Amino acid sequence: MKRLALFAATCVLGAACKTAEPTPEPSQASTPAPVATAAPSTPAPEASSVPMAERPMPPGLDAAVMDPSANPCDDFYAYACGGWLKTTEIPAERARWSRGFETVAERNQTVLRDILTKAAEGQGEGTPEEKKLGDYYGACMDEAKLEQSLPTLRTYLAKLNGLKSPQAVAQAVAWLHARNVNALFRVTSDQDQKDATQVIAVVDAGGLGLPDRDYYLKPDVKMREARAAYQAHVQKVFELLGDAPFVASRKATGIVAIETRLANARLPKDETREPEKVYHRLERQGLKQLAPGFQWDTYFAQVGLPAGEALNVTQPKFFSEVSGLVRQQRPSDMGPYLSYHLVKHSQNALPKALRDEFFRFESTVLTGAKADLARWKKCVEATDDALPHALAKPFIARTFGADGKATTLDMVQQIEQSFERNLDTLSWMDAQTKAQALVKVKKITNKIGYPDQWRSYDGLDVKRDSFLDSMLAADAFEQARQLRKVGQPVDRQEWFMSPPTVNAYYNAATNEIVFPAGILQPPFFGRDASAAVNFGAMGMVVGHEITHGFDDEGRQFDADGNLRTWWTPASDKAFRERVSCVKNQYDQYTAVDDVKVNGKLTLGENVADLGGLKLAYAAMEAYLAKHPDQAAKANSYRFTPGQQFFLAHAQSWCSKIRNEAARQRALTDSHSPAFLRVMGPDVNLPQFQQAFSCPAGSKMVAPAANRCEVW
Repeated sequence: MKRLALFAATCVLGAACKTAEPTPEPSQASTPAPVATAAPSTPAPEASSVPMAERPMPPGLDAAVMDPSANPCDDFYAYACGGWLKTTEIPAERARWSRGFETVAERNQTVLRDILTKAAEGQGEGTPEEKKLGDYYGACMDEAKLEQSLPTLRTYLAKLNGLKSPQAVAQAVAWLHARNVNALFRVTSDQDQKDATQVIAVVDAGGLGLPDRDYYLKPDVKMREARAAYQAHVQKVFELLGDAPFVASRKATGIVAIETRLANARLPKDETREPEKVYHRLERQGLKQLAPGFQWDTYFAQVGLPAGEALNVTQPKFFSEVSGLVRQQRPSDMGPYLSYHLVKHSQNALPKALRDEFFRFESTVLTGAKADLARWKKCVEATDDALPHALAKPFIARTFGADGKATTLDMVQQIEQSFERNLDTLSWMDAQTKAQALVKVKKITNKIGYPDQWRSYDGLDVKRDSFLDSMLAADAFEQARQLRKVGQPVDRQEWFMSPPTVNAYYNAATNEIVFPAGILQPPFFGRDASAAVNFGAMGMVVGHEITHGFDDEGRQFDADGNLRTWWTPASDKAFRERVSCVKNQYDQYTAVDDVKVNGKLTLGENVADLGGLKLAYAAMEAYLAKHPDQAAKANSYRFTPGQQFFLAHAQSWCSKIRNEAARQRALTDSHSPAFLRVMGPDVNLPQFQQAFSCPAGSKMVAPAANRCEVW
């Protein structure tokens, strides 16, 4: 249920801007570091006669993470992370592991576990929210009750089987969508992209059991194997629900056929990043004309949308196919498909045999994980998903110091000022477009740590004796909240991530950047870290999100969040030429095995990485130039401030990933692999070449003719 605005939100990590998967180590959450504790700018005068190799490590960097035998000018990722890569194993229950996101998320989860355990045992303060938290987490942890959940599941499945008419199909789909089970398609609310003041309804493509259309359509061996494994898995699920093998096999065949039709009609993933391609104000009447085979009046009457015509149909071709599919399928044949999607959605609340089957399939085909996630971790994540603001309050009280917001805001403002200064240096952008860009960056809203207004969970019924009931009730509660927004003014105070999340995002529709408290910790941000380290790690994240407002997607929205053209033709042409350089650069990289990085799919993130690193570096230099006393102190460290900056950036991205997960992400994730988020920007930056005195021709120095620069 954690969701960003559907179209124009971009984040520093993850395909759907979700929290990184968390895992073990004791919590040592600390307050964000003041930027002012730090190191000097690269050209600062020498402040110490002690030889460089004998000086102490800069606070915030770890020598053990490095591999000093690697040449930073040949492979900077190996130099900065090689020690960590040699000694770190991915935990058995993880598809990937990093020194930054997953490790920090693990610490956060340990804090959340303690909060929830106390609430479940009745040792909290006894507030209504604490009781809901304790009951939800306690129900999730009650393995004995989970084993008794099949009768409850069957009462829900009865709503989806034995369908006898198109109206019954529409009613069943509406019942699922009201609980955020995205069978066939999905419905939500979102800001109108061309009227940033209003919220409208959105119907969007959905309904697949595999991660993306390519899993159904690509003819290569790996994808054929994935399809075969998926069909066998679906059959096994129905056998575990009590069907005879031949019945389960027939259902699985039908489900894969339905999903393949839906996959064929979907836009490729990289095309969905183009806002104009997913904005079609057809209104309800237009949708009924486009897709007459589906009973829309029945659906809208029951799904929970307020009355009104306003409706964006993101992919018209997809909904034409939905119409044809529903018209051609017997209503009774839709039941198994809808049932599988409810079971998949609810798997965390079902008996162990079903949970194990989902893990077996996902681990062997999609993630490569060797063991299932510990139950308590699943339950912490589920509770954060269902009751994010209720859980955030005690988390914030324990982890986010009083100066956290002010300290982070100071860094954000410094990097926004860096963007403003940089505008003047861009010879490719004309004065008229620069003026509009300046208006936009000055209007960015910065949300830091946690919301000013907390959500209420009054009316949500949580049952301690049935996690399945509680989970679906929480889903319905949140989906109803989302759909109630339709027809209302946009709430610009809303957050789309929970405060413990280890991530950050920029939302072009509201022209805002959000930095949850969860990420404002070491190695991204440390109280004792040098300024160069904080600018390299967290500063890059800040610069990355600012740049998203001006990447290939975000630049299409104006300062108020409206999708409109504000670029002159000349500046638009120059921008396209520069981002094509970035696309071509990343198209040459290999993600895993025979799978290349998709330069178009990852373009916005790659532009943001490149711009973010450049902006953060310039902000560091400006900060240190104003603090000459800090410059002298910084030069007492083993590395120059410039080197500290790039090492801190790299060490926050040290990461390992299993091949199955790497393949899935290469096909579905708009972010490049972690090692390329270090290497890709660095090769383009003269600042990196200067920091490590890399000679021309080094692998980490792009030839001048091939060097990419956008912002």
